Amino acid sequence: MSAGYKLTKRQKVYLPVKRAVDIFGALLAIVLLSWILLICAIITKCTSRGPVLFKQPREGKNLKIFECYKFRSMKVGVAQKGAEDISEEERKKMVTKWGHIMRKTSLDELPQLFNILGGSMSFIGPRPDMITESNNELKQLRLSYSPNAYDVKPGLSGYAQIYLNREHDPKKKAEFDAYYAKNFGIWMDIKLFFLSFLVLFGYKPGR
Repeated sequence: MSAGYKLTKRQKVYLPVKRAVDIFGALLAIVLLSWILLICAIITKCTSRGPVLFKQPREGKNLKIFECYKFRSMKVGVAQKGAEDISEEERKKMVTKWGHIMRKTSLDELPQLFNILGGSMSFIGPRPDMITESNNELKQLRLSYSPNAYDVKPGLSGYAQIYLNREHDPKKKAEFDAYYAKNFGIWMDIKLFFLSFLVLFGYKPGR
C-alpha cells in the first residue's frame, strides 16, 4: 500500500462485503453462464489451433503477479502485445476470426470470473495491464499517485475502462485509477457494475 495512505472507516467495513459479493457473484455467474463458457470454449478449440485458455502474468494488488485467464483470441505463436502497441492492420493478422467476435463482445474476458473467485481480482477495480516494457510508463504514472491502482484489487471492469471508453492514454488511466482507489465504495461499485453492461451496447457515460 502507498506510504501514508489509509482506508476510510467506510472502506474498511466495505472490503469484506466486497469480497463476499465477489465470491457469490462469481459463483452465480459461472453457473448461469456455464453454457456460454462451454460454447466459447468449443468454438475456440474448433476454429483455431492451440489451447482454449490464454494465461497471462499481470500485476495486481501490491504489485503481486498473478495469472489472468482469458479465452485465447490470438493465433498460436503470435507475440503478445499491449493494445496500444498494435495497429488495426496488425490486429487483423494476429487475432482469429472468432477472436475478433469475442473481443468485440468482451466474451474473451469471461474466464476472469475464476480469477475473481480465487481472490486475485474483483468485479470492479483498475484493469491489470500486461507486464511489458511498453506498459512500464503506465506503471510509473500509477505509482506517482497515492493511493494508486496497486492499492486495490484489479477488476474485470473499472472506472478508467468505463469512462475512457477503451482510450489508450496512460496519464488519464493512471489518474482515473487513482480516483477510484481513493473513492471506491459500495455505491460507486454498484454504479460502475451496471454502467459496464451499458458500455457493451455502445453507451458512453459522461464523467
